[in-house]
Amino acid sequence: MKKLIFTVLALGFGATLQPIAHAQFGSGVVFDPTQAGHAVTQIENEERSIANEAQQIEQGQQIFTNTVKIATTALQAYNVAKQQYELAHEMILAPRILYARFLSPTSDLMMLQQISNTYGNSMGWLNSANTGNGAAVAYQQVSVPRTANIVPGYTTASFAGQQQIAAQGATVDIGDSVMTNNLQVLGTIRANQTARQVDIANLEAATQTQDVSQQTIMAELQRINQTLLLELRTQQDANQINANLALQQIIAQKQQQDAMKSAFRDSAGYESYYNSNITTTSGGASNLLTQAY
Repeated sequence: MKKLIFTVLALGFGATLQPIAHAQFGSGVVFDPTQAGHAVTQIENEERSIANEAQQIEQGQQIFTNTVKIATTALQAYNVAKQQYELAHEMILAPRILYARFLSPTSDLMMLQQISNTYGNSMGWLNSANTGNGAAVAYQQVSVPRTANIVPGYTTASFAGQQQIAAQGATVDIGDSVMTNNLQVLGTIRANQTARQVDIANLEAATQTQDVSQQTIMAELQRINQTLLLELRTQQDANQINANLALQQIIAQKQQQDAMKSAFRDSAGYESYYNSNITTTSGGASNLLTQAY
């Protein structure tokens, strides 16, 4: 490049020494130093342009390489997400696939069926046992009626005798109340079994469904809450039954205690009763036998 410039300058200097403007080469072409300088400048610009294009091509190749890497990474992320989704979907469907064949209907409290009503007084008790309604009247209809009158001789009996009679009467009254309450509680529980069974069936269907809206975390939490509420209500029913059984045991224990207390009272007063009644009678009989012989 420097050699070319030096040659152009030498020719230009030679041209100044020859004032004749029509200096010619053997080919007949006139040399123009100005145009030669422009040509050199254009050649340099073209070289720079070619270098810039080469650099741009290199940058484009680098961008293409980076784009390929980004696309590869995105494809890998997509494959991982797809595998996770397929695993989650399989886990959601797994309970139904694995356990659906083992499900069977539950055995709840069945409604009592009317077999016979010979004397016309058992139907009320049966309805109360199924619904819990009218337990007091129904129980009295099928039980031996109690009179409101006091046992004859109660007022003339001793204080200890009145206590024993009153204790036995209280046992009967309390027993009627407990039995009536048991009848009402069991009837109410049996009447609610139909609605509770519907709730359990709905929870079971929602748990095993393939509906996407029922497979969200919020839907699962709601079903867990409903299940816990059903368990609490069932425990309340069981607690009521246990409480009534405890009352029945208390009544049975009371009867035993009353019998034992009455026996102790009788034993404590036996000596004085014997001395005042049996001794005089036996003594008189002994005197008669002695006089006879």
